Amino acid sequence: MWLEITTLLIPGRNDSDAEVAAECRWIRENLGVDVPVHFTAFHPDYKMMDTPATPTATLTRAREIGIGEGLRFVYTGNVHDAVGGSTSCPGCRATVIVRDWYSIRHYALTEDGRCQACGYQMPGVYDGPAGHWGQRRLPLLTSLSRM
Repeated sequence: MWLEITTLLIPGRNDSDAEVAAECRWIRENLGVDVPVHFTAFHPDYKMMDTPATPTATLTRAREIGIGEGLRFVYTGNVHDAVGGSTSCPGCRATVIVRDWYSIRHYALTEDGRCQACGYQMPGVYDGPAGHWGQRRLPLLTSLSRM
């Protein structure tokens, strides 16, 4: 089983430094430092139209707080932020995955999830060699009768 946590940061609702730090401390103390945490941007596209979008600076600050609290895999999401979406090896600090939105631009792990630079075993579930994931679009069945 693999667990990742995503928190939608909504301006004025749950984006204070104290709230983010408390969440990160709880994750560290109860789930461990290797659980990936994603702080994602709110966009007022459907509901809560009176609430502004989450600034990228807020996500960056949340990521920095998470790293400061000892979490090793903290990301930003729903914004263009190649640095905040990248994964670094805890063993040698080499960048092992570079994400651009939902595309993977660089992947430097072995088939079993080891850093290609130093051999550090990255936490996670790995299933064979890296592929071209990109922005996958798969056809969906429109009727249950076709299943």
